[in-house]
Amino acid sequence: MKDIGLKLYIRMQNLKDALVRDESGQDLVEYALVLALIALAATVSMKALATTIGTAFTSVGTKLTTYTS
Repeated sequence: MKDIGLKLYIRMQNLKDALVRDESGQDLVEYALVLALIALAATVSMKALATTIGTAFTSVGTKLTTYTS
């Protein structure tokens, strides 16, 4: 009975060690997080850029209206 318990304990330890060392899915999660951060940064910067471009076009339109009237 002692030998069976010891063998089972050793097998469980080996299984635990194999699972802890297995990092194959970690890369996918890291790439997904980086992609999400890039998408978030692009969205925020595009909104700021769109506001700046809109303001510039409004300013140009106002000046053109002033000069042509």
